[in-house]
Amino acid sequence: MTLRAAVLGHPIGHSKSPALHRAAYARLGVPLDYSAIDVTEDALPAFMAGVREDVRQGESWRGLSVTMPLKSGMVREVDEVRGVARSLGVVNTVVFERPAPGTGATRLVGYNTDVAGIVNALRHAGAASAPTAVVLGGGGTSAAAIAALKELGAADADIFVRDVSRAAEARAAAAAVGLAIRILPLAGAAAAVAAADVAISTLPPRAADPLAGELAGFFAQHAGAQVRPGVLLDVAYDPWPSRIAYAWQEAGGTVVPGLEMLIYQAVEQVRHFTGLGEAMPAEVIDVMCDAVGAPRRVF
Repeated sequence: MTLRAAVLGHPIGHSKSPALHRAAYARLGVPLDYSAIDVTEDALPAFMAGVREDVRQGESWRGLSVTMPLKSGMVREVDEVRGVARSLGVVNTVVFERPAPGTGATRLVGYNTDVAGIVNALRHAGAASAPTAVVLGGGGTSAAAIAALKELGAADADIFVRDVSRAAEARAAAAAVGLAIRILPLAGAAAAVAAADVAISTLPPRAADPLAGELAGFFAQHAGAQVRPGVLLDVAYDPWPSRIAYAWQEAGGTVVPGLEMLIYQAVEQVRHFTGLGEAMPAEVIDVMCDAVGAPRRVF
Protein backbone atom coordinates (compact mmCIF):
# COMPACT_ATOMS: atom_id res chain seq x y z
CA MET A 1 0.00 0.00 0.00
CA THR A 2 1.30 3.45 -0.93
CA LEU A 3 1.34 5.86 1.98
CA ARG A 4 0.55 9.57 1.59
CA ALA A 5 1.99 12.82 2.90
CA ALA A 6 2.01 16.39 1.59
CA VAL A 7 3.12 19.94 2.18
CA LEU A 8 0.30 22.49 2.42
CA GLY A 9 0.54 26.24 1.89
CA HIS A 10 -0.19 29.17 -0.40
CA PRO A 11 1.60 29.72 -2.68
CA ILE A 12 3.29 26.33 -2.76
CA GLY A 13 4.84 25.90 -6.21
CA HIS A 14 8.29 27.04 -5.03
CA SER A 15 8.46 24.56 -2.14
CA LYS A 16 11.50 22.29 -1.91
CA SER A 17 9.83 20.06 0.67
CA PRO A 18 8.80 17.44 -1.94
CA ALA A 19 12.40 17.05 -3.11
CA LEU A 20 13.67 16.68 0.47
CA HIS A 21 11.03 14.21 1.59
CA ARG A 22 11.03 12.08 -1.55
CA ALA A 23 14.81 11.67 -1.32
CA ALA A 24 14.52 10.55 2.30
CA TYR A 25 11.78 7.99 1.68
CA ALA A 26 13.59 6.60 -1.36
CA ARG A 27 16.75 6.13 0.73
CA LEU A 28 14.74 4.47 3.51
CA GLY A 29 12.76 2.26 1.14
CA VAL A 30 9.46 3.61 2.45
CA PRO A 31 6.65 3.65 -0.17
CA LEU A 32 5.41 7.12 0.73
CA ASP A 33 4.01 9.47 -1.92
CA TYR A 34 4.75 13.08 -0.92
CA SER A 35 3.10 15.93 -2.85
CA ALA A 36 2.61 19.72 -2.67
CA ILE A 37 -0.96 21.01 -2.32
CA ASP A 38 -1.98 24.65 -2.61
CA VAL A 39 -4.35 25.47 0.26
CA THR A 40 -5.41 28.96 1.35
CA GLU A 41 -6.32 29.94 4.90
CA ASP A 42 -10.01 30.11 4.02
CA ALA A 43 -9.92 26.68 2.38
CA LEU A 44 -8.04 24.93 5.20
CA PRO A 45 -11.07 23.72 7.27
CA ALA A 46 -12.74 22.16 4.24
CA PHE A 47 -9.47 20.59 3.10
CA MET A 48 -8.84 19.04 6.52
CA ALA A 49 -12.42 17.74 6.65
CA GLY A 50 -11.68 16.01 3.35
CA VAL A 51 -8.49 14.52 4.75
CA ARG A 52 -10.38 13.14 7.74
CA GLU A 53 -12.92 11.58 5.36
CA ASP A 54 -10.04 10.06 3.37
CA VAL A 55 -8.77 8.46 6.57
CA ARG A 56 -12.21 7.10 7.44
CA GLN A 57 -12.34 5.56 3.98
CA GLY A 58 -9.04 3.81 4.58
CA GLU A 59 -6.60 6.10 2.79
CA SER A 60 -3.15 5.88 4.32
CA TRP A 61 -2.21 9.45 5.24
CA ARG A 62 0.96 9.59 7.33
CA GLY A 63 1.74 13.28 7.68
CA LEU A 64 1.34 16.88 6.61
CA SER A 65 4.01 19.55 6.42
CA VAL A 66 2.45 22.96 7.01
CA THR A 67 3.87 26.22 5.70
CA MET A 68 2.72 29.83 5.40
CA PRO A 69 0.04 31.00 5.90
CA LEU A 70 -1.49 27.94 7.61
CA LYS A 71 0.65 27.34 10.70
CA SER A 72 -1.62 29.10 13.20
CA GLY A 73 -4.88 27.93 11.65
CA MET A 74 -3.78 24.30 11.72
CA VAL A 75 -3.90 24.36 15.53
CA ARG A 76 -7.71 24.31 15.27
CA GLU A 77 -7.72 21.41 12.80
CA VAL A 78 -5.89 18.76 14.82
CA ASP A 79 -7.02 16.61 17.74
CA GLU A 80 -4.00 17.32 19.92
CA VAL A 81 -1.02 19.70 19.94
CA ARG A 82 2.21 18.54 21.57
CA GLY A 83 5.57 19.90 22.62
CA VAL A 84 6.65 23.41 21.78
CA ALA A 85 3.79 23.72 19.27
CA ARG A 86 1.42 23.70 22.24
CA SER A 87 3.23 26.60 23.89
CA LEU A 88 3.57 28.61 20.69
CA GLY A 89 0.17 27.91 19.15
CA VAL A 90 1.91 27.25 15.83
CA VAL A 91 1.86 23.88 14.03
CA ASN A 92 4.04 23.03 11.03
CA THR A 93 3.77 19.24 11.25
CA VAL A 94 0.73 16.97 11.48
CA VAL A 95 1.15 13.27 12.27
CA PHE A 96 -1.60 10.69 11.79
CA GLU A 97 -1.51 8.41 14.83
CA ARG A 98 -3.26 5.10 14.26
CA PRO A 99 -4.60 3.21 17.27
CA ALA A 100 -4.44 -0.51 17.75
CA PRO A 101 -7.13 -2.31 15.68
CA GLY A 102 -10.58 -1.86 17.16
CA THR A 103 -9.52 0.66 19.81
CA GLY A 104 -10.57 3.97 18.24
CA ALA A 105 -10.12 6.44 15.43
CA THR A 106 -6.94 7.85 13.92
CA ARG A 107 -5.85 11.00 15.72
CA LEU A 108 -4.26 14.04 14.08
CA VAL A 109 -1.44 15.35 16.26
CA GLY A 110 0.28 18.70 15.70
CA TYR A 111 3.96 19.40 16.29
CA ASN A 112 6.41 22.20 15.53
CA THR A 113 9.73 21.21 13.95
CA ASP A 114 10.61 24.78 12.90
CA VAL A 115 12.22 25.47 16.27
CA ALA A 116 14.61 22.53 15.92
CA GLY A 117 15.22 23.56 12.31
CA ILE A 118 16.28 27.07 13.30
CA VAL A 119 18.40 25.96 16.26
CA ASN A 120 20.27 23.31 14.27
CA ALA A 121 20.79 25.59 11.25
CA LEU A 122 22.26 28.35 13.43
CA ARG A 123 24.46 25.95 15.38
CA HIS A 124 25.75 24.42 12.15
CA ALA A 125 26.71 27.95 11.03
CA GLY A 126 28.64 28.58 14.22
CA ALA A 127 26.24 30.96 15.98
CA ALA A 128 27.35 31.91 19.47
CA SER A 129 25.63 30.70 22.61
CA ALA A 130 23.63 33.33 24.51
CA PRO A 131 23.62 35.68 21.49
CA THR A 132 22.32 39.19 21.26
CA ALA A 133 19.46 38.74 18.83
CA VAL A 134 16.89 40.33 16.58
CA VAL A 135 13.95 38.88 14.67
CA LEU A 136 12.44 40.45 11.58
CA GLY A 137 8.71 39.85 11.33
CA GLY A 138 6.03 39.05 13.88
CA GLY A 139 4.01 36.23 12.29
CA GLY A 140 3.87 32.47 12.82
CA THR A 141 7.48 31.73 11.93
CA SER A 142 8.67 34.48 14.30
CA ALA A 143 7.17 32.44 17.12
CA ALA A 144 9.50 29.55 16.25
CA ALA A 145 12.42 31.98 15.96
CA ILE A 146 11.72 33.36 19.44
CA ALA A 147 11.57 29.85 20.92
CA ALA A 148 14.82 28.95 19.11
CA LEU A 149 16.60 32.01 20.53
CA LYS A 150 15.47 31.02 24.00
CA GLU A 151 16.94 27.54 23.41
CA LEU A 152 20.20 29.11 22.22
CA GLY A 153 20.43 31.02 25.49
CA ALA A 154 19.48 34.54 24.39
CA ALA A 155 18.50 36.75 27.32
CA ASP A 156 16.18 38.91 25.23
CA ALA A 157 15.45 39.92 21.64
CA ASP A 158 14.22 42.86 19.60
CA ILE A 159 11.40 42.02 17.19
CA PHE A 160 11.18 44.37 14.22
CA VAL A 161 7.83 44.38 12.42
CA ARG A 162 6.21 46.32 9.61
CA ASP A 163 3.17 47.12 11.80
CA VAL A 164 3.70 47.17 15.57
CA SER A 165 -0.03 46.67 16.15
CA ARG A 166 0.14 43.26 14.44
CA ALA A 167 2.64 41.29 16.48
CA ALA A 168 0.32 39.20 18.63
CA GLU A 169 1.94 35.88 17.69
CA ALA A 170 5.40 37.15 18.60
CA ARG A 171 4.17 38.52 21.94
CA ALA A 172 2.38 35.27 22.76
CA ALA A 173 5.42 33.17 21.86
CA ALA A 174 7.75 35.28 23.98
CA ALA A 175 5.39 34.99 26.96
CA ALA A 176 5.10 31.23 26.44
CA VAL A 177 8.84 30.56 26.44
CA GLY A 178 9.85 33.29 28.88
CA LEU A 179 11.95 35.48 26.59
CA ALA A 180 11.90 39.24 27.11
CA ILE A 181 11.23 41.08 23.83
CA ARG A 182 10.68 44.57 22.48
CA ILE A 183 8.40 45.15 19.50
CA LEU A 184 9.88 47.85 17.26
CA PRO A 185 9.16 49.27 13.78
CA LEU A 186 11.10 47.70 10.93
CA ALA A 187 11.77 51.05 9.28
CA GLY A 188 15.09 52.44 10.45
CA ALA A 189 16.23 49.19 12.07
CA ALA A 190 19.53 48.83 10.20
CA ALA A 191 21.91 49.82 13.01
CA ALA A 192 20.30 47.53 15.58
CA VAL A 193 20.11 44.61 13.17
CA ALA A 194 23.75 45.02 12.10
CA ALA A 195 24.91 44.99 15.73
CA ALA A 196 23.22 41.69 16.67
CA ASP A 197 25.11 38.41 17.05
CA VAL A 198 22.16 36.65 15.42
CA ALA A 199 19.49 38.08 13.13
CA ILE A 200 16.59 35.93 11.95
CA SER A 201 14.42 37.20 9.12
CA THR A 202 11.01 35.52 9.08
CA LEU A 203 9.63 37.96 6.51
CA PRO A 204 8.11 36.71 3.23
CA PRO A 205 10.25 36.85 0.06
CA ARG A 206 11.25 40.42 -0.88
CA ALA A 207 9.58 41.93 2.22
CA ALA A 208 13.01 42.66 3.70
CA ASP A 209 14.25 44.43 0.55
CA PRO A 210 13.80 47.97 1.98
CA LEU A 211 15.79 47.01 5.08
CA ALA A 212 18.44 45.45 2.83
CA GLY A 213 18.91 48.85 1.21
CA GLU A 214 19.23 50.48 4.63
CA LEU A 215 21.78 47.87 5.71
CA ALA A 216 23.87 48.29 2.58
CA GLY A 217 23.99 52.03 3.24
CA PHE A 218 24.84 51.49 6.91
CA PHE A 219 27.68 49.09 6.12
CA ALA A 220 29.06 51.43 3.45
CA GLN A 221 28.92 54.37 5.86
CA HIS A 222 30.80 52.40 8.53
CA ALA A 223 33.21 50.60 6.21
CA GLY A 224 36.26 51.99 8.00
CA ALA A 225 34.97 51.23 11.47
CA GLN A 226 35.39 47.46 11.18
CA VAL A 227 31.67 46.86 11.60
CA ARG A 228 31.20 43.18 10.84
CA PRO A 229 27.74 41.65 11.20
CA GLY A 230 27.17 38.31 12.90
CA VAL A 231 24.95 35.48 11.62
CA LEU A 232 21.83 36.09 9.52
CA LEU A 233 19.27 33.34 8.96
CA ASP A 234 16.81 34.31 6.23
CA VAL A 235 13.97 31.77 6.25
CA ALA A 236 12.90 32.82 2.74
CA TYR A 237 14.84 30.81 0.16
CA ASP A 238 13.24 31.79 -3.15
CA PRO A 239 14.58 33.91 -4.76
CA TRP A 240 18.11 33.36 -3.49
CA PRO A 241 20.20 35.15 -2.56
CA SER A 242 17.73 37.61 -1.13
CA ARG A 243 18.73 41.27 -1.11
CA ILE A 244 19.23 41.24 2.65
CA ALA A 245 21.40 38.11 2.45
CA TYR A 246 23.51 39.70 -0.28
CA ALA A 247 24.01 42.92 1.71
CA TRP A 248 24.92 40.91 4.82
CA GLN A 249 27.44 38.72 3.05
CA GLU A 250 29.04 41.67 1.26
CA ALA A 251 29.72 43.21 4.67
CA GLY A 252 31.50 40.05 5.83
CA GLY A 253 28.68 38.49 7.83
CA THR A 254 27.69 34.81 7.88
CA VAL A 255 24.52 34.03 5.96
CA VAL A 256 22.39 30.96 6.63
CA PRO A 257 19.94 30.31 3.79
CA GLY A 258 16.39 29.40 4.70
CA LEU A 259 17.07 26.14 2.93
CA GLU A 260 19.23 25.12 5.90
CA MET A 261 16.33 25.56 8.30
CA LEU A 262 14.06 23.71 5.86
CA ILE A 263 16.44 20.74 5.73
CA TYR A 264 16.76 20.41 9.48
CA GLN A 265 13.03 20.76 10.18
CA ALA A 266 12.29 18.27 7.38
CA VAL A 267 14.60 15.73 9.02
CA GLU A 268 12.41 15.93 12.12
CA GLN A 269 9.27 15.52 10.00
CA VAL A 270 10.66 12.41 8.30
CA ARG A 271 11.33 10.94 11.73
CA HIS A 272 7.68 11.57 12.63
CA PHE A 273 6.12 10.40 9.35
CA THR A 274 8.09 7.13 9.21
CA GLY A 275 7.85 6.41 12.92
CA LEU A 276 11.61 5.86 13.06
CA GLY A 277 12.28 8.69 15.48
CA GLU A 278 15.90 8.79 16.62
CA ALA A 279 16.48 5.40 14.97
CA MET A 280 16.50 7.02 11.53
CA PRO A 281 19.94 6.51 9.91
CA ALA A 282 22.12 9.61 10.10
CA GLU A 283 23.06 9.42 6.42
CA VAL A 284 19.48 10.22 5.37
CA ILE A 285 20.22 13.92 5.83
CA ASP A 286 22.93 13.63 3.18
CA VAL A 287 20.56 12.38 0.47
CA MET A 288 18.17 15.16 1.45
CA CYS A 289 20.98 17.69 1.03
CA ASP A 290 21.87 16.16 -2.33
CA ALA A 291 18.27 16.58 -3.48
CA VAL A 292 18.37 20.37 -3.05
CA GLY A 293 22.02 21.06 -3.82
CA ALA A 294 23.12 21.68 -0.24
CA PRO A 295 26.45 20.53 1.26
CA ARG A 296 26.43 17.10 2.90
CA ARG A 297 26.53 16.87 6.72
CA VAL A 298 27.54 13.31 7.66
CA PHE A 299 29.62 11.58 4.96
